[in-house]
Amino acid sequence: MRRHEFQPGRLIAGLVLVTAGVFYLLDSTGRADLPWFAIIPMTLGGLSLAALVGLVTYAVRRDRRDRITESSDR
Repeated sequence: MRRHEFQPGRLIAGLVLVTAGVFYLLDSTGRADLPWFAIIPMTLGGLSLAALVGLVTYAVRRDRRDRITESSDR
């Protein structure tokens, strides 16, 4: 299997969605009483953080790739 590059934005998005799912599962079983307006902002905040991390990761990799191609062109 080929190795793939690490994408921290997707990792954060997955962890946030799994956490929200666990909270909903706990709420549906009656073990926790969580209002919907507590889960939705947490999920949206986590997905926003994941998007920000993904953009920063993309910018850093693009800059690094551009520097490598500039040094090889000389």
